[in-house]
Amino acid sequence: MTDRKEYLNNYHKEKLKRVPLDLTKEYYEKIKLHSQERSESVNGFIKRAISETMERDNSDK
Repeated sequence: MTDRKEYLNNYHKEKLKRVPLDLTKEYYEKIKLHSQERSESVNGFIKRAISETMERDNSDK
């Protein structure tokens, strides 16, 4: 069990970057409701929104 935990900790340190995001509680609740209506997590929705915006911005060039 500790080997798996150690592996996951190392993976997160090497492969992931946490990005703190401050939102008002009201805005977070709007995002949460929107994502739930689409059977999506808040995290998944934010990642999709960023990805789609980047694609759109790059196609405008």
